[in-house]
Amino acid sequence: MNLPTREEAQTLLETHVKDEYQLLHSKMVAFAMEGYAKLFGEDQILWYVTGLLHDLDFSEFPEEHPKKELEWFKDWGYPQELIHAVEAHAYGYNGFTTPARTKLAFALLACDEISGIFYAYKKINPIPYGEMKISSIKKRLAEKAFAAKIDRGVIQRGVEGIGIPIDNHIQNLITFFSVL
Repeated sequence: MNLPTREEAQTLLETHVKDEYQLLHSKMVAFAMEGYAKLFGEDQILWYVTGLLHDLDFSEFPEEHPKKELEWFKDWGYPQELIHAVEAHAYGYNGFTTPARTKLAFALLACDEISGIFYAYKKINPIPYGEMKISSIKKRLAEKAFAAKIDRGVIQRGVEGIGIPIDNHIQNLITFFSVL
């Protein structure tokens, strides 16, 4: 399996992504994915790298995302499980039709969009992530106008796919993000 180290993946991310929000978003998703890997007894590096690199081409090729990065990942010999998860996270967008089929792919769905809710909530209520409350995040999830571009259906598909109730998922993310 040809998988970059955490350091190599970080360098790769910084080469392709210059936007501060996108860098933070990638880090948040990576921490969430690593947390779930620990919880599920999965490969922590694979899950972390998948989270860190899932939007690698977004800044450079937003209208095609994740087409270019999927080509790169195949060329670089990255694991098929990572490639599937990144492709599945774009299901329904930019012509992508591959649904999530693995725990890794469902975890990416569960963690990707909701990290934007956490970020937006922190912008209006600047408390540490570890001090956020489940009820506050759930309230914002229910408000369609709050972070309106975030697809709540994707979060729900991911949570169902990993078999964790939404309250538990939010609490897990509060814990995983507490290091940020």
